[in-house]
Amino acid sequence: MPNVLIAGCGFVGLATARLFHAQGWTVAGCSHSEESAARLVAEPFPVRSCDISDSQSLRRHADWQGMDAVVHCASSGRGGADAYRRVYLEGLKNLHQILAPRFLVFTSSTSVYAQTDGGWVTEESEAAPDRETGRVLREAEDFLRDRGGAVARLAGVYGPGRSVLLRKFFEGEARIEGDGTRWINQAHRDDIASALARLVTDQATGLFNVSDDHPMTQRAIYEWLANRFGYPVPPSGPIDPDRKRGWTSKRVSNAKLRALGWAPRFPSFLDAVEGDPELLQTRVL
Repeated sequence: MPNVLIAGCGFVGLATARLFHAQGWTVAGCSHSEESAARLVAEPFPVRSCDISDSQSLRRHADWQGMDAVVHCASSGRGGADAYRRVYLEGLKNLHQILAPRFLVFTSSTSVYAQTDGGWVTEESEAAPDRETGRVLREAEDFLRDRGGAVARLAGVYGPGRSVLLRKFFEGEARIEGDGTRWINQAHRDDIASALARLVTDQATGLFNVSDDHPMTQRAIYEWLANRFGYPVPPSGPIDPDRKRGWTSKRVSNAKLRALGWAPRFPSFLDAVEGDPELLQTRVL
C-alpha cells in the first residue's frame, strides 16, 4: 500500500488523513503537541507529536523518511509573520530535506492574491501579497515549486461546526463592510481534503487553487442567510483595511483543479448550509 504522512492533523489535516485511510493508504499523522496527539488515539492510524519546525524533533521519526507522500497541513495557530516563517517555511523545508518524500504538498492560501478589483484570478495571476504573512507563504510556495511539489492555495476554510460567517451572523456580530460588494471565496473542509488527495494521487505538480465554484459577495451571503433563517440583514459598517491577510476582493477560479477530475461536493457555501447538517452546529440556538 502507498503511504502518506499528514503533517498537521487539525481541522483540514485530520479530514485528509481519514480520507486517505478510507482510500486504502497507510496513513501516519503528525500533531504539534502530545496533548493533541493523545486526543486522536482512537483514530485508525497512528498520530504522533512532532514539531516540524524543529529539525531535531523531526529526525526522531526515522520511519517517516522516504514516504510516498507528505502533506503539509500544519497551522501557525493564528500567529504573525514569525510563526508563519517557523511553521510554513522552515517546517516545509524540514519536511523536504529531512524526510525526503517522493511527493510533497504544501497548503498555502488564496490570500496571496492581493487583487481588489473583483475580477477572476487563476494560478497565472499575479500573487503579490501586501502583508508579511502572505510574503512568507509565497516564499514557501516558491521553495516547493522549485523542487517539483504541489502547492494548494486554499480559499476560506469552513466545515462541520466551523464557519466565521455563520458564527458572526447568528451571534449578531456580522457587519456588511462598506457596500458589501467584496467577493468572498470559500471551500468546505471535505472538498479541500478530496482536492489534496487528488493532487497526491495524480502527483500533480505546480500551483492549484482550491475553492468552490461560486464566489459570493459579502452582502449576497448575509442577505441569503437572513432570508433563509428569518434574521435581520446585518447592519453596515466600515471596511477594515488592517485585516491580518489584507483587504482583497477577487473571484478565485478552480478550473485548473477541476481539469484533474476534481469536483466539490458543495459547489457553493449555500449548498453546504442546506446540505451539511453539521455545519449548522456553528449556529447559536
